[in-house]
Amino acid sequence: MFYTYILRYTNHKLYVGSCENIEKRFEMHKAGNGARFTKQNTPQEIIHYEAFPKRADAMKRGAQIKKWSLAKKEALIAGDVNQLRELSIFNDHSEHQ
Repeated sequence: MFYTYILRYTNHKLYVGSCENIEKRFEMHKAGNGARFTKQNTPQEIIHYEAFPKRADAMKRGAQIKKWSLAKKEALIAGDVNQLRELSIFNDHSEHQ
């Protein structure tokens, strides 16, 4: 199983990533290993994750979420489907104007 995950850091910033072992990857983030962002910031918690059977699917989803606004990421984290839908419609329309 592969995962797309969102971490919240002590400075309230978010980090989106993907991995095969989410617990091990979180420990790596806490140790400062991995992306430059994780070396400069301290992760507080895993606040959202999604499981996928294939690595490519998890990576694709992570790339999609990384492009989202903070508001859209927060709606996903909160499980607010209506807000997520509203933000998606707004973004879709603004991209075509």
